[in-house]
Amino acid sequence: METDKDHYSIILDQFSKQAIPFSNIPEHSDKIVFELILKTVNASKYDNVLDVACGPGLMTSAFAESVKEITGIDMTPAMIERAQEIQKKNNIKNIRYNIGDSYSLPYKDNFFSLVVTRYSFHHYLYPKKAMTEMKRVCKPGGRIAIIDVSPLPEKQVHYDEVEKIRDPSHTKALTPDEFLEIAHSAALKNIKTEFYKLERELENQIACSFPKEGGADKMREIFSKDLDLNQTGFEPKKIGDEIFIYYPNIIIVGEK
Repeated sequence: METDKDHYSIILDQFSKQAIPFSNIPEHSDKIVFELILKTVNASKYDNVLDVACGPGLMTSAFAESVKEITGIDMTPAMIERAQEIQKKNNIKNIRYNIGDSYSLPYKDNFFSLVVTRYSFHHYLYPKKAMTEMKRVCKPGGRIAIIDVSPLPEKQVHYDEVEKIRDPSHTKALTPDEFLEIAHSAALKNIKTEFYKLERELENQIACSFPKEGGADKMREIFSKDLDLNQTGFEPKKIGDEIFIYYPNIIIVGEK
């Protein structure tokens, strides 16, 4: 059975490798998606924001244009290094980055007016513990937002099987109802959700990933067989000679 220490090592290994490839995926910087996120969380020039598990700072940089200041934190040094490179390249002044653990955020209680995270919860062994920390550092009346993949319940098992092949650090993709349960258990108020899909060409997605040996071929086999079934929840489609897959995403935001 995988221990916490084992999972920590897998996270560091995967995301150290993914720092540059992840940051170069155009779909992860889609302006329309960022506009939807900013609108849903109601980001403003008055906000002091924390981006938890910020990775290479793509969302951090997108938020920086619309808020007073933003802090990004991630446990992987290579991701923070990449985020700082992007910040310097784009000459963004109102971002600071820290290396740290989502389960033990190094910030005071009630400090940020908006706490966000993207694509982190499906890597957590303890998602409710992460939510507890996000709530702790959020000011009363502030907002907490999660943006993540979220398959339908009937697709969840097969979805997770595929993602664990592609990325061994994947734990479990939460369904919309499971995200709502986490938000309600944290006693968030005025909860709202939005949904969108992220299109990825399969071979490009494989090229940006670091599956175990044989994993790439296994993914090709699974999606080829799933073209007319959609058991995986990725809605695979063949366009020309290429297979495209569609990641189901949720934005869920609530007030502390």
